[in-house]
Amino acid sequence: MSTIIRWNPLREMAEMQTAMNRLFDDTWRSVWPVVETSSTLPLDVYETDAGYSVIATLPGVEQDQIHITLNQNILTLDAEVPQHTLQEGQHALIVERPYGKVTRSITLPRPVHADQVEAVYENGLLTLTLPLSPESQPKRITVNSNGHLLQQSNK
Repeated sequence: MSTIIRWNPLREMAEMQTAMNRLFDDTWRSVWPVVETSSTLPLDVYETDAGYSVIATLPGVEQDQIHITLNQNILTLDAEVPQHTLQEGQHALIVERPYGKVTRSITLPRPVHADQVEAVYENGLLTLTLPLSPESQPKRITVNSNGHLLQQSNK
C-alpha cells in the first residue's frame, strides 16, 4: 500500500538549500583554513544615577595585557586571550573556548569623569566604574516668585 504525500514546493526548496549548504561546507572547509580574527568582547553595562558599571569576563588574561581607553565618551577594551598550549602526548578532543585578540568599543550615553574611572581585575573578571561628570548630572532648579521660594528640594 502506498502513502500519498501532498507536494509542497517550499519544503522541497528548504531541503535543497540544506543539501547545498552541506555540500559547500564539506567541500570548502578543507580547502580554505579557518583564520582566527579579532572577536567581540561581550560586556554587561549597567547605569545608575551616579554613573556606569561595565563588566567583562577575560579568563586567563594577564592584567598588563588589558588595555582600556576612554576618548570622547567612547570606551574601548582590548585584550589578548591566550590559547592553551598542548603538552607532549596531549591532543585536543574539543576546543570551544575562544582565544586571540578581543576588542569592544561602546559609546556611553552621557559624559563620564575620566579622571575618576576605576578598573578592577580579579579572578578573570574586569569591572569598570565610570562616574558621570558633574556637568552631565541632573540639577534641581528652584522656582522663585516675587522673591518668595515656591519649591525647594534636596535632590
